[in-house]
Amino acid sequence: MCFVWSAQHTAILNWFPAFPRLLKVQFTYDTESTNILTAAFLSYPMLRTLSLQLRSAVTGSYVSGTYSIVFVNCPNEQIARDIARASLDKKLAASVNILPKASSLYFWNGEIEEATEILLLIKTKTSKVHVLSSYIRLVHPFEIPEVFSLPMDQGDVHYFKWLEEGMEED
Repeated sequence: MCFVWSAQHTAILNWFPAFPRLLKVQFTYDTESTNILTAAFLSYPMLRTLSLQLRSAVTGSYVSGTYSIVFVNCPNEQIARDIARASLDKKLAASVNILPKASSLYFWNGEIEEATEILLLIKTKTSKVHVLSSYIRLVHPFEIPEVFSLPMDQGDVHYFKWLEEGMEED
């Protein structure tokens, strides 16, 4: 089997020199079919994700990272409740835990500050984290709100199905 490979793409071979041997192919340096091989190489992560999601839908199994937990610190319980309720109303989340009185120590303007904050644990689809984060930055009173997420690696399939149903658009 022979693929055509242009000289401008030798960086991939430098990055992963065993690539041709793993595929058991011989590369010739030409510009004609470069786009096909480049597109295949670059689209692999997306195609893998889509195939895992399809497998998940067919078998009912969970694909790691489909859902995330978003952590948000709020200055008081009323603001935390307002953000939690709005996130649910907008279908940006399926569930929110409000954990009271988290003691926080942090640097702000070169000084160590100490505060009591309310921690939100927001369960959502990983695909909605960006929109949820943007919304929180818009309504949050802090100049730089603490908003970060961690993907859910494993869990109960029934719980994940419940999360999905909770974020379905009406």
